[in-house]
Amino acid sequence: MKIAITSDIYYPMINGVAVFAHNLANGLAKQGHEVMVICPSFSGKAHREKDPETGVTTVYLRSVRFPFYPDQINTVPDKRELFGLPLPRLAYRHGIWTSLYPYPELKRALKRFKPEVIHNQTAETVALAAVFYARRYKVPLVSTGHAYPDNITGQFKLLKPVKRPMDAVLRTYMASFLKNSEYATMPTEMAIGDLIPKNRKHFKVPVEALSNGVDLTKFKPGKAPREIYQKYHLPEKIPIALYVGRVDPEKSISKVVKAFSQVLKKSPEAKLVIVGDGTDKANLMELAKDLKIENSVLFLGKIMPPELLEIYKVGSLFVTASETETQGIVLIEAAATGLPLVAVDAGAVGEVCQNRKNGYLCKSGDVDALAKSMVKILSDQGTREKYSEKSLEIAKKHDLGHTLQRFEEIYQKAIEIKLQEKA
Repeated sequence: MKIAITSDIYYPMINGVAVFAHNLANGLAKQGHEVMVICPSFSGKAHREKDPETGVTTVYLRSVRFPFYPDQINTVPDKRELFGLPLPRLAYRHGIWTSLYPYPELKRALKRFKPEVIHNQTAETVALAAVFYARRYKVPLVSTGHAYPDNITGQFKLLKPVKRPMDAVLRTYMASFLKNSEYATMPTEMAIGDLIPKNRKHFKVPVEALSNGVDLTKFKPGKAPREIYQKYHLPEKIPIALYVGRVDPEKSISKVVKAFSQVLKKSPEAKLVIVGDGTDKANLMELAKDLKIENSVLFLGKIMPPELLEIYKVGSLFVTASETETQGIVLIEAAATGLPLVAVDAGAVGEVCQNRKNGYLCKSGDVDALAKSMVKILSDQGTREKYSEKSLEIAKKHDLGHTLQRFEEIYQKAIEIKLQEKA
């Protein structure tokens, strides 16, 4: 099958959409399909590349930097100071790349490729161009919704006064984006429930909950190599609470840091290890200093696979306070490594972190509960082992192999639906 994957966000950007689209493209190619990815260029210039290993062709469209949001590739620099006072950050040198008018280039690429189906990953300019192309040339379209409105509005403090109405508008837009397809998916039932009316008969297209999945062959429990501990100056045989992901405000990592300051009262030798980069890193480092726990909170920055696979193994547990996850690939990766989980009962987190089965789900904003949950796991080896085994069991339900197989079936279904429309 010839499959085009279109996305405004793509690897090596670090977020769930980029990682999923990359895994999907490579996985489908390894299954024998011919795959083309279309996304904004990370240099501004249009070009194409073919992966010699998988055969995936990636078409990079002309793009410009949007300076008010970091590109999630380069390290976010520290805030500048004036007379010892931090200046407000209005723009980023390495802003996110966006294609302003992608349709002509997208059209040329797709006309040449002649896809049997197009799979949209986002709801921005590249996705809109893909929708327009699919309509005009009657190509079956599958869309996957990955985001909550808060993933966007939560990044901009200036939008706080109008955040609620903007969230409502974005929620309507994201739902309408799915309607322009023959078939739509979201990672979890909870994510669907946030956007789609309960009575799906009133929705124009079939919508299915399908896990983004992870390649379980890459994530295994065990001890990280000594070189990892040495490279990142990590203590061995010390309890470690681990966070992996974007370090941005909507991830609510400040609540984890505050909770960890309480954990240290019960387990003073423990460390909190934060892996990733983002706009909130400087604030979190300052918070750790204010709480006088800066020596117990380690910021490792962005770490990419395959090294990242070993980093998961240094953790005694995985912790997040994010309330905006439509699934949370890092939660699945942590579970697949056998880590107990501590998270908040918001978004779709509860489908991976199951309370008192493989970890603890806490109320949103409850710092005390986060702290107590971490202490329970770090201080009780029996609980850690029990939750670790259950994490491995839960992770099996999110195998990328199943996700790929189901998407193959969905693509065929979309093709059939389009053929019926033509008839």
